[in-house]
Amino acid sequence: MIHEILPVGLLQCNCSVFGDETSREAIVVDPGDGSDLQAVLGVLEKHGLKVKAIFITHAHIDHIGGAAKLKHLTGAPVYMNSDDQDQYDHIGIQAQWLGMQAPPRTEIDTPAREGDTLKLGLVEMHVLHTPGHTQGSVCLFAPSENLLVAGDTLFRDSIGRTDLPGGDGRQILKSIRTKLMVLPEETRVICGHGAETTIGREKERNPFLQGE
Repeated sequence: MIHEILPVGLLQCNCSVFGDETSREAIVVDPGDGSDLQAVLGVLEKHGLKVKAIFITHAHIDHIGGAAKLKHLTGAPVYMNSDDQDQYDHIGIQAQWLGMQAPPRTEIDTPAREGDTLKLGLVEMHVLHTPGHTQGSVCLFAPSENLLVAGDTLFRDSIGRTDLPGGDGRQILKSIRTKLMVLPEETRVICGHGAETTIGREKERNPFLQGE
């Protein structure tokens, strides 16, 4: 499976481009705020990929702002958990916080729900609903690849902030404990920002999870 990670936008969100070598289909996870969309398109062009799905881990502007433009350019449907619809509806306020121009919005085509599966060639990616950073935060787990795309739920040596609207400190710890820490320790974790990690490393070293 093709997998490229691009830090994009003002807050350097980690956008993942997954591609199947046979079908040349792709899934783009978290296209960023839209300001670096050409970099994402460049990766797609380099590998000759056609986007079949745009997957959003949560509706903060630095992850979802580019979704409408990418959908317009590729025709691919947008997946997002419906519990974050209110966050997305108020993306203009998020833009004001960052001193940015509000990006165009799009309809969400498909709800990303706990237990749903996205397929890319032979690879299955399972949706895990992990509320806490936002109410609609979700992760994608690909067992055959030992890979988790964690959005802003889990970071290397940290967890997602919970002081913004929709955040809940106790809830995010419960989500991490019951949905993520039960995954194999060798699972590679692609975080929403910054360096990647593994489930085993975070079990051992993450200060927020000690005693969990």
